[in-house]
Amino acid sequence: MTDKDHKTGKGYCGKILNVDLSTGTISSRELNDAFYRKYLSGVGLGAKILWDNIKPGIDPLGPENILGFTNGILTETGSLFSGRFTVVSKSPASGGWGDANCGGYFSPSLKRCGLDAVFFYGVSHDPVYLYLTDQSAELRDASDLWGRDAIETEIRLKQEHGRRAQVACIGPAGERLSYMAGIVNDRGRIAARGGLGAVMGSKRLKAVVAAGRKKVGVVDSEKIGELRKAFRKRIDRFKFMEGSLGDGVLGLTGRLTRIGLVYPRQPADLWRLILSKFGTPSLTALSAESGDSPIKNWGGIGYRDFPLKQSQKIGAESVLKYQEKKYGCHSCPIRCGGIMQITEGPNIIEEMHKPEYETICAFGSLLLNDDLYSIFRLNDLVNRAGMDSISCGGTVAFAIECFENGILTLKDTDGLELRWGKADAIIKLTEMIINRKGLGDILADGVKRAAERIGQGSKAFAVHCGGVEAAMHDPRFDPGFIFSYCCEPTPGRHTISSYQFLDLQHIEKKFSRAKKIPALSTRKERYRYDNKGEGIAVNSLYKTLLDCAGVCLFGTQIGGDIPICEWMNAATGWDLSNDDYLVIAERVHHLRHAFNIREGINPIRDFRPHKRLYGDPPLPKGPARKVTLDFDMLARSYYEAMHWDLNTGKTDIEHLKELELEEVVKTFYPGE
Repeated sequence: MTDKDHKTGKGYCGKILNVDLSTGTISSRELNDAFYRKYLSGVGLGAKILWDNIKPGIDPLGPENILGFTNGILTETGSLFSGRFTVVSKSPASGGWGDANCGGYFSPSLKRCGLDAVFFYGVSHDPVYLYLTDQSAELRDASDLWGRDAIETEIRLKQEHGRRAQVACIGPAGERLSYMAGIVNDRGRIAARGGLGAVMGSKRLKAVVAAGRKKVGVVDSEKIGELRKAFRKRIDRFKFMEGSLGDGVLGLTGRLTRIGLVYPRQPADLWRLILSKFGTPSLTALSAESGDSPIKNWGGIGYRDFPLKQSQKIGAESVLKYQEKKYGCHSCPIRCGGIMQITEGPNIIEEMHKPEYETICAFGSLLLNDDLYSIFRLNDLVNRAGMDSISCGGTVAFAIECFENGILTLKDTDGLELRWGKADAIIKLTEMIINRKGLGDILADGVKRAAERIGQGSKAFAVHCGGVEAAMHDPRFDPGFIFSYCCEPTPGRHTISSYQFLDLQHIEKKFSRAKKIPALSTRKERYRYDNKGEGIAVNSLYKTLLDCAGVCLFGTQIGGDIPICEWMNAATGWDLSNDDYLVIAERVHHLRHAFNIREGINPIRDFRPHKRLYGDPPLPKGPARKVTLDFDMLARSYYEAMHWDLNTGKTDIEHLKELELEEVVKTFYPGE
């Protein structure tokens, strides 16, 4: 493609690839401009293809399921924070709509192949991988890769196809069809949630290799550059303050929050500096002290059961000592990640990605484990296995509490004594889960299925939402997360909506629908339950828009008012307002929700949270002491804002018509 072509493109490629693994045939499909104006790309493109092509009631691990890899409409256009891809499929964990989002460098490489998405149908007889360039697409034998971990698989495929090739693959967890399996790229970045790695394993698809070199065309590259430069200038403010930040400051902030003396969440400028210096491990001590982190399988209290002297052992500064260099995903100016080298302790690790807060909390605070070396080992284990660290940590916590209460015995655990904070046992059990050995085979599909298999009252300790373990942020501290965990098409997520996100993103400045939304996280508003639905609804739709654009959530939270809609207009040549884009996002969101309703899943009923998530019984001490959230009132307010019927979950027919979702109207209201 010439420079002239680059200037006259439209941001999207207008082409997707369909791969039938059962027959080995590969075909392409052209999508017209009207399709992108209606659904954008990314998760919107995926939602439309899956709605049209998946029949309700099919087995998520059977040949009729479809697995799609989609990049965003802003990917590789010159806009910032636009390096994320979304995997879509029917989820084996929830039984309904599934999508998993990931950064790294796979997304731009896929788009440089001239593709907005690739979809896999059927099941291959033998293990295969797909090799893509901008000139060709070819299924190749992966028998010698089957059984290898995700990092080794990537190394071997890059040796075969060159360093420019980017690889998305599964590890042993996906091959063994664990409902906690994800899809790995860039040696440890994982599209982790919902068990989509198991779908990939069920299809005997080991990897997708993208080695494209085709430039992505945009209408107005100069405008994109101007917007990028102005945004960079705004977010580079206060960079000189980064050096003064440390674990002590973060822990103290958490302690002051706990006793009610400071704002419950950090402002955007501070969050940007913290992310740039420490990455998400900066949250470990702060969140444990403030009440944000779940403790002891959601039954403990941070400052009492996992106090600052312990949380700091696995906190920001402790982790940063082992960082060799910073890491950033494609087009990211913050670079919150890091590449680690562990040269001391019981497990030498030559190279791995810095563990994220979610991993540190899931294998640390949630288990009362302050052994940092064990968390490094666990991070490396799940990265190589291609397993969701949130779900895995939650499952280990479930097993420990079952053991503590006599439901599991030494006979059940093959002699492994499961106790809070016992690092060696935590590592051993995680290995058993990855390998589906002994008790690990029962636990490998998450706590919901494990409790069904174990029985004996173990359901009381199985903390999940619709079959997916809850993420590492406590709704009793930020009630906004209860919507995200239990009302969304994808349950258990922490990266969709919360009161914190509304504060950081300044939603009320972006969309006219949000102008009258109160500051929900203030002491006055936080535990009111009658006025939250509209704010969270707009927040949720904004996240859907990000996933259509391929943009990272953090880019919206660091100050500077990221110009996502302006970038999309410059890339495509459209002249749409922010409100216009929010309507497109709403269309996509309702299509994903409709997928669940068609499967017989109504989130308010089927994703209902474990009682501990909303404070039943309430904690006796700590920042959330005596708090019991009114989940039903909160969920009702969200359903009302979304035009969803409480009993059936269906979107009101008139609203579906306004959103031009004729395909859903025909399904739910035949003859109308």
